[in-house]
Amino acid sequence: MNHIIDATLHGSQQISIKQSERSVKKIVSGVKTSDGDGVKLTRIIGSSQLDMLDPFLLLDCFESDQAEDYIGGFPTHPHRGFETVTYLLNGKMRHRDSAGNEGIIEPGGVQWMTAGKGILHSEMPEQEDGLLKGFQLWVNLPSHAKMKEPQYQEFLPHSMACEQLTNGGQINVIAGTTNQGTTGAVTNVHSEPLYLDVHLPAQQVLTQSIKLNHNAFIYVIEGEVIVQSAGNTTHIEAQKLAVLTNGEQVSLQSGLQGSRFLLIAGKPFNEPIARHGPFVMNTRDQLLQAFDDFNQGKFI
Repeated sequence: MNHIIDATLHGSQQISIKQSERSVKKIVSGVKTSDGDGVKLTRIIGSSQLDMLDPFLLLDCFESDQAEDYIGGFPTHPHRGFETVTYLLNGKMRHRDSAGNEGIIEPGGVQWMTAGKGILHSEMPEQEDGLLKGFQLWVNLPSHAKMKEPQYQEFLPHSMACEQLTNGGQINVIAGTTNQGTTGAVTNVHSEPLYLDVHLPAQQVLTQSIKLNHNAFIYVIEGEVIVQSAGNTTHIEAQKLAVLTNGEQVSLQSGLQGSRFLLIAGKPFNEPIARHGPFVMNTRDQLLQAFDDFNQGKFI
């Protein structure tokens, strides 16, 4: 489905501009693993199937109603050189850091933390039973911003932007702007992210613009999503991630049972990466310096 833009020139003369459509380049399933103090999760970006998608370094999905799968949480650990984005669908997580920040991430809320030059951080379940479900996304920082001061953007569910669609669906807008003009609370001048949590009723279509040359992917949470491009269709099942080709927009249709999915895009930095564990730098020397600074207690 191509979106047509009509511009009137010299009275009756018109020019039609077709926006190039994105299709599916690759579909990945992710890998079951654990992190923190034994938290079971699926690593979707940052796995052997998809090492990274510049500027996205990692995407983890954690989901369990068994306390032993998550109760250990993510005790205090360091970060340098990138940003972490925690988005919860169910349950609650308490975060604390070495700069004195503390709060609770609730369902539908988001925490976008810029680690910058270094911070110590913990995320622990604020519950002893029930379903805990959410995502953590790691977003790289460009070389000139890797050593900036740490900062937070944290928003409770009631302060998040939510767009109601005419087809009965809705979009929770974390970052970026929808085609209807709804803008998320998170701002980011580095990766210029688009981060949408989309709910569509059965067999409904959403067309969303994405900046040309930005890398983009879809992660299907529930149901099935069909990507339509130049008469071709690709079906993406639940718990699958689809990397999109380049283009100016994507057209998505929900399956017979409706669907819920994440649509995420960002500006690639095209810079060298030296990474290990919680540190992401540009050179090996910078990476070694990060470990040395941490060991000497130089993080905040």
